[in-house]
Amino acid sequence: MNGSGKFGERYSRTVYLDQGWSAADSLWFYNTTQGSNLLPYDFFLVLEQPGSSTLFRTDENIDRYGYLPQRQTVSNPDGLPAGMVRDEYQGQAYMGFTCAACHTTQINYRGSGIRIDGGPAHSDMETFMIDLAAALYATLEDTEKRDRFVTNVLQRGHYHNTDDILADLKKYAQRIKTYTIINTPRDTQRPLTRYGYARLDAFGRIYNRVLEHIMSAQQMRELLAELLSPDELAQVMIGIESVLSSSDRDHLIERTQTYLTGKQSIQLRNKIYNPADAPVSYPFLWDVPQHDYIQWNGRVDNSGLGPMARNAGQLIGVFGTLDWQEKDGFTLASVLGGQGFGSKHIDFQSSIDIRNLRRVENHLRKLKSPQWPGHILPEIDKTRMTRGAELFSRYCAVCHTQIDRTDPDRRVVAKMIAVSSVGTDSKMAQNAIAFTGYSGILRNQYVSVSTGNILLQQQAPAVALLTAATRNVVTTPDRDKWLVRRWLERSFDFAYTFFDNEVQPSLKNGNYMPDTTVQPFASAMAYKARPLNGIWATAPYLHNGSIPSLYDLLLPKRKPDDPAEGEYRPDEFMVGSREFDPDKVGFKSTGYDGFLFRTSIWGNHNSGHEYASGRTQLPDGTLLPALTKEQRLDLLEYLKSL
Repeated sequence: MNGSGKFGERYSRTVYLDQGWSAADSLWFYNTTQGSNLLPYDFFLVLEQPGSSTLFRTDENIDRYGYLPQRQTVSNPDGLPAGMVRDEYQGQAYMGFTCAACHTTQINYRGSGIRIDGGPAHSDMETFMIDLAAALYATLEDTEKRDRFVTNVLQRGHYHNTDDILADLKKYAQRIKTYTIINTPRDTQRPLTRYGYARLDAFGRIYNRVLEHIMSAQQMRELLAELLSPDELAQVMIGIESVLSSSDRDHLIERTQTYLTGKQSIQLRNKIYNPADAPVSYPFLWDVPQHDYIQWNGRVDNSGLGPMARNAGQLIGVFGTLDWQEKDGFTLASVLGGQGFGSKHIDFQSSIDIRNLRRVENHLRKLKSPQWPGHILPEIDKTRMTRGAELFSRYCAVCHTQIDRTDPDRRVVAKMIAVSSVGTDSKMAQNAIAFTGYSGILRNQYVSVSTGNILLQQQAPAVALLTAATRNVVTTPDRDKWLVRRWLERSFDFAYTFFDNEVQPSLKNGNYMPDTTVQPFASAMAYKARPLNGIWATAPYLHNGSIPSLYDLLLPKRKPDDPAEGEYRPDEFMVGSREFDPDKVGFKSTGYDGFLFRTSIWGNHNSGHEYASGRTQLPDGTLLPALTKEQRLDLLEYLKSL
């Protein structure tokens, strides 16, 4: 596919490397639905940009957000970008996301667009969502735009009257704008952590979606009483009481927004949610099914049924419909989910497609890391590479083990390094264990952690609430299917995931603080070192994307007393271009008007991991001498070859 990037880079062809997938395999990954329901499908197809009659989904506009335009195919008849699809839930079609939206990238170099399947996306989801909400509101407020929108939606034949279209337009405009407000980084004491391209605070956003959908009517009443004056509360309750008393209490917080002022909504947000202010690079997916622990901080055990729960959590974050409700009695699903045999249970009905998530996980087993394409990029200097291999064994191999990318029996053991030891930005790890939330409908349930069971009190760790929610989601079968079929399919998915998963429970490896009964999530204050095969294709670097190239990663962070004439990691750089720099091994980071990445902000710090600079000790306490420039270039050449 020909194209041009948003920052001037152009390519006349798209090239796929040998990663173990055929062209059909790649398209299957891009287009396989998973239960993501962002907004009605017809709305996305005809929605216009604010202040223009140009469609929001044009290739040019989609490229602005870093998503990858695709041609029309049989599996993608409307030519949606890679990772955006038509999904269905309870008879209605939606535009939703697949794994490919966050885990497919492209590197542009001298007219070639090198597609990397499973690579970290270069997208800016934060701005995409803000602009999508703005486009929906502009459609509501502009009479001519609204009339065109209604006409075009009606022509597609899935809506039959204007009132239904306008009701859904208002609902989704409010829903998506509320989503952006909920997750906006906020801190009155320091600059805000914006995301920019190539990263997202996925866990922060997943936590907030769980907190939104587990809110109980009783806790909502208590929170409103704390926030509002008696007169305000009385006024709001006139409208809200019918919502709180209804037996149909899904989307409870969303329904209350209509009755609150803007200020009251912000106050409620600050009470319920945590700021999603620790964006990290999208992890690359090759070898993921072979890992023992997953995520930057190794929080997720990948053994047994772990992949099923992990992927369900991911779909919670990317707009799976969550129709979670409290109901009388108990069911087989609620008992399997750990809710017991009480007089009430929580029904965790959702749009999440567990079967397709299992298929995607299985599909990833065939995915291999990309090798440096010497027929497109400059060939690797073999002499430098040989010298670099020796340096790698001294400086890197103790944490970054090497694996055979083609070995079907390969295993990846995470090497966990305490944040205090590696010295990199701590916000992501700290948020993971410090965030709490109201337990709502999950109150008084138990969650199993490595050191025992945790009782979910009124406020509980967000990570424990997510664990309870995903456990129940995977035990709740798809209600769109016949009773016997739904349980047969879910039982098969359980059995297949469990018995086909060759990753067994094991102890974490590395230097980290272990979990204790006093601090049951202490081990999450660490970051994972993984094998570096394919690392050349995964810029920017460190877990938070704070270093633009591999060469810069080998440099020290400049300290106040360092001489000005030395080479240091950049304190600020541009992100957004896909134009590749093969000399430094990263994307172009200067000379264009992209997103300015400022490393002075907590969450964006680029210090630590300075092994090559003689400033960070190896896990055994050894402090190696700083590499010379020639040695850095030697090591860089070896890293290209992995």
